Amino acid sequence: MEHRKDKGKDNENPTGEGRLAGKIAVVTGAGSGIGRAAAVLMSRQGARVVVADYDERGARETAELVVAAGGRALPVTVDVTDEGSVAAMVDAAVGEYGALHVLCNHVGGTDLRKDLDLLRMYMDKFGRTVDRNVRSTLWGARYAVPHMIRAGGGSIINTASVAALVGDVLQTSYDAVKAAVVSITKSIAVQYGPQNVRCNAIAPGAVMTPGLKQNLPVDVIDSLKRGNALAVPGHSEGHRTYHDVPRLRRVPLSDRPTPGRGRRHDHAVLRRAGTARHASRVAGAEGR
Repeated sequence: MEHRKDKGKDNENPTGEGRLAGKIAVVTGAGSGIGRAAAVLMSRQGARVVVADYDERGARETAELVVAAGGRALPVTVDVTDEGSVAAMVDAAVGEYGALHVLCNHVGGTDLRKDLDLLRMYMDKFGRTVDRNVRSTLWGARYAVPHMIRAGGGSIINTASVAALVGDVLQTSYDAVKAAVVSITKSIAVQYGPQNVRCNAIAPGAVMTPGLKQNLPVDVIDSLKRGNALAVPGHSEGHRTYHDVPRLRRVPLSDRPTPGRGRRHDHAVLRRAGTARHASRVAGAEGR
């Protein structure tokens, strides 16, 4: 059931920006972290948001945040590693709101304990990593694109990673699947750009999500704080947080002056190659 505060305000936009006024957006992984921040931000820009997550409680909580800010949201439970569940998520969005304009394929990640170097990585876990990052991206786009074409166009934002751009001493499979996400993004952009369906990717580095804090030792997190070159004014820790990343989606989401389709929007510009290694090492926590 859709969560809404006022049935008479379909396009209410608390910030007054109106960039996404009248648009329907689906965000996967919206139950926490970057995905939650993205869903809230899109709502503030006028979109009606489908808050999709494997964690039903997390999805409901995000929907409540959207409603509390004056927006409208539909919480949906989804398993992005299951094609049928992804199809049902898109059907739920179109069934509730009648159209689909924006898809944020955010869910991803890896098992930080088993995604090691080439000789020590657990090959029996590789398929799971592919499902979470590659197949989920393909399935989301595959079911969303026809609706976007019918709506006259749309925007797909895929979450890649700095891990797709640099080598790493660990996370061999994660590096590979995020590189695949970048490649998929470019292909979708070329294939459906003529029908006004834009496709872009963002490539976050180390982002202080709840998942990252829970899965990494304190000394590694401290190293990341020192190495991230994009310190945020007012953040004493000197790093970006998951509230900052969704702002990178603003340009590719807008119908206003369109950047080149198939672009990669890098988040973490790092001072030293050594810190880039650490950034890609923790990227498996991005999805949470």
